[in-house]
Amino acid sequence: MEFFRIKKDIPFMRHALVFNVISALTFVAAVFFLFHRGLHLSIEFTGGTVMEVEYSQAADVDGVRTAIEDLGYTDMQVQSFGTAHDVLIRLPAKQGMDSGALSQKVIGALKAQHPDVILKRVEFVGPQVGDELTHDGLMALGMLVIGIVIYLAFRFEWKYAVSAILANLHDVVIILGFFAFFQWEFSLTVLAAVLAVLGYSVNESVVVFDRVRETFRDRKHGKMAVPDVLNHAITSTISRTIITHGSTQLVVLSMLFFGGPTLHYFAMALTIGICFGIYSSVFVAAALAMWLGVKREDLLKPAKEKVENDGAVV
Repeated sequence: MEFFRIKKDIPFMRHALVFNVISALTFVAAVFFLFHRGLHLSIEFTGGTVMEVEYSQAADVDGVRTAIEDLGYTDMQVQSFGTAHDVLIRLPAKQGMDSGALSQKVIGALKAQHPDVILKRVEFVGPQVGDELTHDGLMALGMLVIGIVIYLAFRFEWKYAVSAILANLHDVVIILGFFAFFQWEFSLTVLAAVLAVLGYSVNESVVVFDRVRETFRDRKHGKMAVPDVLNHAITSTISRTIITHGSTQLVVLSMLFFGGPTLHYFAMALTIGICFGIYSSVFVAAALAMWLGVKREDLLKPAKEKVENDGAVV
């Protein structure tokens, strides 16, 4: 399915150096903010108190959040849990106050609003659990990267695998850079969004590289220079890119604007990842493949020459 067809190939590779310099500067800035400011980790990573409260009627989540903010807690998570009557509250650890005292202080503020509120459970998430989650998250990211490299190396060739994974890690680092610069809360849901973006961006690179292979096989375009082949492959997939990424972005934007605080940063990470995923697949992955010296023979096995006297008896 295509919305439109571009008859003349767009010379993307002619401006590859400029776009990749911009990309490199963005990448360096993201790394700088990651080291300079660091990520604002949620209590799932740093440790804290988890409370579950129940109301006799539908809970006012915004009212709960306001009551806790009045106690001096600005760094917390409040969300519906299970039913509309249940609310899950996550609070960071506070020096000089244990989990029991903290929960009593919070439930007192909530009872001042609604006397019928019931404290169902209180749990303390220690730093050791947070360290384990950090380790598991990094392991998940590492295993995903290794799996993608192996898949692309078998599907295409090592030059394409290296190009695609560098381009997609570029997307991941830039997402983390945004979260470090603005000090947005980095939670497990955001980590899930980052992993989703990595796989999502690879899909776009695979589509482009598939079209590159088809172009090399085509008699009309197969003898073109590598930059021209890449230009043709990217141009011929633009309509598909707009349909796929446009429809996905509409869903993500609906979560961003209407999903509430629970889905806000998850949708924000996906929004950044989708935008930079398109950019990296076109201007980073394809350009890196070109600079690594990809050629027709990398994707197509050379035909065996037929020997005239093969099998003849002398």
